[in-house]
Amino acid sequence: MKKIALLFAGQGAQVVGMGKDLAEHFPTAAELFRKADQILGRRLSETMWSGPIEELTKTSNCQPALFVHGLACFALVRELAGNFPMGGAAGLSLGELTAHAAAETFDFENGLKLVEKRGNFMDEACSETIGGMAAMIGADENTVRQLADDQDVDVANINSPGQIVISGELAKVEAAVGVAKERGIRRATLLNVAGAYHSRLMESAYEKLGAALAHIQVNPPHFPVISNVTGREVKTPVEIRQTLQDQVTSTVRWVDCMERLAALGCDLFIELGPGGVLGGLLKRTRKDVEVISASDVTSVRAAAERLRSAG
Repeated sequence: MKKIALLFAGQGAQVVGMGKDLAEHFPTAAELFRKADQILGRRLSETMWSGPIEELTKTSNCQPALFVHGLACFALVRELAGNFPMGGAAGLSLGELTAHAAAETFDFENGLKLVEKRGNFMDEACSETIGGMAAMIGADENTVRQLADDQDVDVANINSPGQIVISGELAKVEAAVGVAKERGIRRATLLNVAGAYHSRLMESAYEKLGAALAHIQVNPPHFPVISNVTGREVKTPVEIRQTLQDQVTSTVRWVDCMERLAALGCDLFIELGPGGVLGGLLKRTRKDVEVISASDVTSVRAAAERLRSAG
């Protein structure tokens, strides 16, 4: 029997129309989107389904949108496939909160409110600073860390072997891009983002999120959830609150998360969310595992069929 890992998408995966066909075909999904609109007191679903993309891309919209969409995909796969053995879950940045909600670390309402606050806090931190991010392609972690130290910026994401993202003050990130080739980095590209996520420039969001986390009911997860910060399972409420807070200013160690899920015996990975980015990163990290995507009616049904045959 295959051991299943769940992967939840992070910011940047959002697309206009996400979840619309799910709500039209499945009452479970329609109810989840309706409930989300009610909890937030606004038509998030309308922004998800009709856009415009500029509105959906705002951190305060796209983080709740990806959270609700990821959980809708998970609920439908489980509804169509029946119970299947979950070996663990991980989510990229915002997706880590979706993974916790799937594992019932916190309930849907509290999780959604927390995600909305997180998005607002990060928006505020972006508006208070002039930050940027850049992808470093074709370099090892030590090389990028040395460059980051020299240019006084932070390492934001270790996404896959040879794909590492730096983050910090925009002028310093631009300077790092300018000298990257001299350091043996094959390609360095500025990213189209609103600010310096996963860096010290998110300090105000770190403080505010810590206060918000202190007031939320946190339970031990029903299955292993891997922390972006440690690359290991988090189990106690204290540890979960701390790692979710730390994640805002710390490196997302995505490669370590994937390696940990594989070490737990997971050999069939389901990416829940649009874009297929996580599946691509996983294939560059672990060529020996199977990964499928579930984001719309067709792919959700195909994922459920694959799970039934894997049982």
